[in-house]
Amino acid sequence: MAVPRGGNGLMEEDDVEEDNALFEQNGVDHDSDHETPSFLDDLAAAAQTGNVDALRTAIANLNGVVDEPLEDNDTALHLACLYGHLPCVQLLLDRGANMEVKDEDEALPLHDACAGGYLEIVQLLLSRASESECVKRMLDTIDVEGDTPLHHAARGEHVDVIRFLLCSGASPTTKNSYGKTPGELADINTDAMKILEDAIGNSTTS
Repeated sequence: MAVPRGGNGLMEEDDVEEDNALFEQNGVDHDSDHETPSFLDDLAAAAQTGNVDALRTAIANLNGVVDEPLEDNDTALHLACLYGHLPCVQLLLDRGANMEVKDEDEALPLHDACAGGYLEIVQLLLSRASESECVKRMLDTIDVEGDTPLHHAARGEHVDVIRFLLCSGASPTTKNSYGKTPGELADINTDAMKILEDAIGNSTTS
């Protein structure tokens, strides 16, 4: 699933309703040749809606691993991060979910959490990294548009997330496929833009 887009970096209300309707009608997207097993439908629905008990049951019913690909090659962790369900994220991580798995847009769950401005989830994901190299990989990972997690946080002008990512080592100078740094994705004269411009200034003088 593509991470939320739009002027403020968040999914529009109509889009959320359409996504919810899709899940209610079909669970996970089906193609003509293959029907998604019901236990994966349950996994996706629980992660999307934030139903921890249903998620726990769905995980227990898995025949494979918790990182089974769902719609748009998302995992349950992508969906829980996308919709901001911290308890579900905690449960999935406790069950061994891979934080570095990518969806069809080559985005990590961290991209989704940053796009939504879910600071506690961002903090949890980075705190669960086993080593500093893992943190760096996650912060530096780009999606199909060349966006890092910081780009997504900047697009949504999520100031607390931006600050945390910068303190964790995210680069404010990385350019995406359109030649834009994170600061250039925030609206002019906003706190987000100022923080990112100051971060660029500090990185060039240090």
